[in-house]
Amino acid sequence: MAKLLDVAFVLPGTNIRYGIDGLIGLIPVIGDLIATALSLWLVREARALGAPWHVTARMLVNVAIDGVVGAVPVAGDAFDVLFRANMRNVRLLRRWIDEQPH
Repeated sequence: MAKLLDVAFVLPGTNIRYGIDGLIGLIPVIGDLIATALSLWLVREARALGAPWHVTARMLVNVAIDGVVGAVPVAGDAFDVLFRANMRNVRLLRRWIDEQPH
């Protein structure tokens, strides 16, 4: 899901990757709300996996930054492509999972 939201596509002629988040963010207000809701779903899944509060809190900070800055017309869409909050959140979750005793 994070890959679909953040890095599913490549801008032709470049190495710049973007995802659905960047595309739906182009729709004023509604697009940003949908993108934020999808990002929050990933945080909910992390919580369901048992991620502790400090991991989910950091994930929520990433979603908040992406949502607030992403709401700025044009510049926010560019920020969405570069910040990749969902990929950051997956890395946080994977790091926590890797630290768990097997």
